[in-house]
Amino acid sequence: MTRTGVLAAIPEGPRERLMELSHEVSFPVEARIFEEGGRADRFWVIRTGSVDLDMRVPGRRAAVIETLGAGRLLGWSWLCPPHRWHMGAEATTPVRAWEFDAAEVLALCERDPLLDHALLIYVVEVIGRRLRSARTRLLDLYGPYGSGSAG
Repeated sequence: MTRTGVLAAIPEGPRERLMELSHEVSFPVEARIFEEGGRADRFWVIRTGSVDLDMRVPGRRAAVIETLGAGRLLGWSWLCPPHRWHMGAEATTPVRAWEFDAAEVLALCERDPLLDHALLIYVVEVIGRRLRSARTRLLDLYGPYGSGSAG
């Protein structure tokens, strides 16, 4: 199996230990996987399909911030107190994913510094990318001159 995304960022031994904690799940089209503000106690690695991340905008429809596909990490809020989802997520196609219980992963990270470091570095990169995506999308939708990006 080709490794992409978060699984490619974690060294083989720690990755195998992490995968031992996973179980396969699936979501139908239009399934709400989580809601902004809800309790973040798990995360997923998407195997197939796509998921839209959205953000509530007062007085308007939720804004789609980013679309995630195979190999991408779905959910990072489980890592950062207060452990509440910062966005919502909805399947836009049928989705198959590996699901992880956050408490189990955090306990494994305490015992496995290589996993802890690799996962933390990857999640920080994800947070940065999603923050930039949210800023650009919200400026495009609601700013007087858009984001100024040509794409």
